[in-house]
Amino acid sequence: MSSPSRTPADLHIEKRDLKFGREDPPARWWHSGDPGRTAFFNALSSTFPVGERFFMTAVRYYRDDTAQPLRGQIDDFLYQESMHTREHVVFNRQAQDAGYDIAPLEDRARRTIGWVKRRSPLQQLAATCALEHYTATLAHDALANPEHLGGAAPEARRMWQWHAIEEVEHKAVAFDTFLHATRHMTPMRRWLKRSLVMCVTTVRFHYVIFRNTADLLRQDGLNDFATWRSLLRYLYGRPGTMRMLLRGAFTYMRPGFHPWEIDDRALIVTSLAQLEAGQAA
Repeated sequence: MSSPSRTPADLHIEKRDLKFGREDPPARWWHSGDPGRTAFFNALSSTFPVGERFFMTAVRYYRDDTAQPLRGQIDDFLYQESMHTREHVVFNRQAQDAGYDIAPLEDRARRTIGWVKRRSPLQQLAATCALEHYTATLAHDALANPEHLGGAAPEARRMWQWHAIEEVEHKAVAFDTFLHATRHMTPMRRWLKRSLVMCVTTVRFHYVIFRNTADLLRQDGLNDFATWRSLLRYLYGRPGTMRMLLRGAFTYMRPGFHPWEIDDRALIVTSLAQLEAGQAA
């Protein structure tokens, strides 16, 4: 039931300083002209600045106790997450400029993170692992299936694509840090801790994201059955963003799981080429 690190020895986590949407902010319903899809991704983005700062704090706590190559990967992780925070602050400000009140959404995310921060450093790290697995799962599917972001405004799509690439790149950093921090635990105790934290995280994640989505739809006067039916078909049917996320949660709770048991670096290469082609255009 042990979970030894399976991170590729030649993994490269690149430090990129890219900026998006400064010149051409997206329309109010920037995703396919659809209020539901736009609300879902805006709701997700509203949680990222406070969430990613929390991830950085949780992982940084253990940095000085680790050895190479993990210590260097933690430094690269911290850099990438700081860039994600900066770009989602800009993205959230653009949603405000489009007429949305984002403050209640950010407050909800802040209260949830505040609740987690009252736990031990190890509990905070375990929560970070769970949420990083969520973002990596969403990232993989967003890159592998164009339907997830199909119809999105080009610059917004590029921002989400870039974020997804880097989430896949560093998907095991928090997990490997957790393995290091729990190296003296029995495999059973380690597995129980990360699985129980994943269960709690799953419930709270769904609550925050769907409450935030409902808040935004309410501001559009579209928090109704028809809008939610269309959105839930998108999220749990095809392409199934949240359906894939739930499947990923069960995968995470399997004994012996490691994020790099699926080596999707080829997907990163392909997606980077698409992103660079978009930049050239």
